[in-house]
This record gives sequence, C-alpha cells and structure tokens, in this order.
Amino acid sequence: MNTRANTQANTRTGTRTADIEAIEQVVAAVDRTQRARDVEGFLALFHPDALWTTGHGKVLIGFDAIAEFTRAALPSATWDGDVTYEAVHTRFLRPDVAAVKVRQVYHPAAGEAEPEGDSEGTPLYVMTKQDDGRWLLHACQNTEVRV
Repeated sequence: MNTRANTQANTRTGTRTADIEAIEQVVAAVDRTQRARDVEGFLALFHPDALWTTGHGKVLIGFDAIAEFTRAALPSATWDGDVTYEAVHTRFLRPDVAAVKVRQVYHPAAGEAEPEGDSEGTPLYVMTKQDDGRWLLHACQNTEVRV
C-alpha cells in the first residue's frame, strides 16, 4: 500500500504534509522501539492520557498502566522474527487529531516459517498534535488479521 497515495487526498497545505511526515515518523519509532525492545523510547511516544488496547485485547488506560505493562512485557518479548509497522492511511479528524491505519506484519525468523507465512495486524492509532508540534499516540487499538 502506498501511504502517500492514500493520504494525498487529505493533504491541503505544506503544513499538512509536514504533519503526515511527523505521524509517519512516530509509526517508524513504534517499529524501531519494538524491535530494539526500547521501553523508554516506546513510552515516549504516548500522550499522558493515552488508551492502549494490546493485540491480545488487554485494555490499558492512562500512561501509568501502559508503562507498567510495557516495562513487564517488552523486554521479555519472545518473538524471534521481525515485525514491521507502516502507516498506510491517515485521516485528519481535526487539524490536531489524526486517525492512522497501520499495517503491522510479523515475519518469522529465517528457517522458522509459519505454516501460514507472515501474519498481519491492522492497528488503529488516534494521534494528537501537542502544542510543541509533536504528534503522540493517544488512543490505540491493535487488531490481528485472521485469514
């Protein structure tokens, strides 16, 4: 999927283009921090009042709950393959609020092919723009794609 093609219809100004790029950088940071099991880097992406629903349906309300879960789960994550995240569609609900569909692909480690191959998720990130211009994760839902 082409992020730019799906998002261009929603782009009106250079500022909007800069916002899209900033949002894509946050999604790239989710990718990077998850791979590196970088707890603090991952947590820095969240708004203090965030709501996060994990891929297994656990609802975490507020930064403290997200931090407690992340500090316990991320360092001990046992996934041996690779996970990639890509913003595939951004819809601005307001100038400072965006809904972002993310393509999340789990690639098995070399030599450990899954019977079904790669598996996917389609997270939805609602992000808010802060007064300093940063975009933060505010309300997020991970969703596994079942074939």
